[in-house]
Amino acid sequence: MRRYGKILARFLAKASLTGELNMTNAFCSKFGIRQPIVLAPMGRVGPPELVAAVSNAGGLGLAPLWTDAPDKMRAEIRRIKELTDKPFGVNLNMDFRNEAQLDVCLEEGVDVISIFWGEPGNFVERAKSHGAKVIITASTSAVAKEAVALGADAICAQGWEAGGHVEGKVSTMALVPAVADTVGDVPVIAAGGIADGRGLAAALALGASAAWIGTRFLAAKEAPTHPVYMERLLAASEDDTSHYDDLYDLVWPNAPHRALKNSTSEMWDAAGRPPLGQRPGEGDILALRPDGVEIPRYASAVAFAGLEGEIEPLPMWSGQGVGLVTKIQTAEEIVREIVEQAKTIINF
Repeated sequence: MRRYGKILARFLAKASLTGELNMTNAFCSKFGIRQPIVLAPMGRVGPPELVAAVSNAGGLGLAPLWTDAPDKMRAEIRRIKELTDKPFGVNLNMDFRNEAQLDVCLEEGVDVISIFWGEPGNFVERAKSHGAKVIITASTSAVAKEAVALGADAICAQGWEAGGHVEGKVSTMALVPAVADTVGDVPVIAAGGIADGRGLAAALALGASAAWIGTRFLAAKEAPTHPVYMERLLAASEDDTSHYDDLYDLVWPNAPHRALKNSTSEMWDAAGRPPLGQRPGEGDILALRPDGVEIPRYASAVAFAGLEGEIEPLPMWSGQGVGLVTKIQTAEEIVREIVEQAKTIINF
């Protein structure tokens, strides 16, 4: 407990001395940013415009590019660079490990490589040898310890409350201090259920150096969230999500996830949660992407603007902090509001 008190005391002293909204700490200094906020990488709703906006606001934008072919990835990275000269990162999924994708990131001089879901292999060593910093997502303190041994520059401690794909079963409140105790001086980023300044202040008190925020940024003006998805998000309470081991598993099997409850999940629940091959509505084509790709029911898809068809039955990824998402704002406004609220709490 004394360790956390010292961390918070240094944080408060810095805030009081500057009199500014910049909330610099070890993570911010190490990664060259001004605010301890990280944009969670959100596929198809985390475009260059959103990534750059968060970075320009002082946070760290992370681009969800692991579904892209190398050429498209290169174009996306260059677009982000056109929009910001601040640090940003690229998120890579080790379940779909692709050496060519890492090659593109390193060739383009990406500042940060974010690694999640599975063994990173030689990715950490390669990234660091090219001057990039590495963030590894961990769902237990044991995994965090392994990540530090590999050379991780920061750990994202992802709690069970998080939206989208979630590896672990431990809550953010319990996970963050356990990871902080385990990794020592390596900065920890708290993820899961954080959507406002109260969550950021709590994360800092638990020993984290930053908050990893996704669901709140789905309501950013720069995010191409489908209007139906947006409407559901803004109306949702903290009890309107559910965690599933294997519901939306077409394309990406064996990857537990959290999403808003909808007609697909209700139909599956009513049928007794049967396995793939026995589910109601299998084979239904719900929507069509702008590139002509069909999206079937139970696909691990994203309801982004531009889809046509039935949107409500698609997965609408969301964390338990969704009840705190009540309005559409720019990314800069979201960052500022979270920081202002947190600064009020820690200066109290």
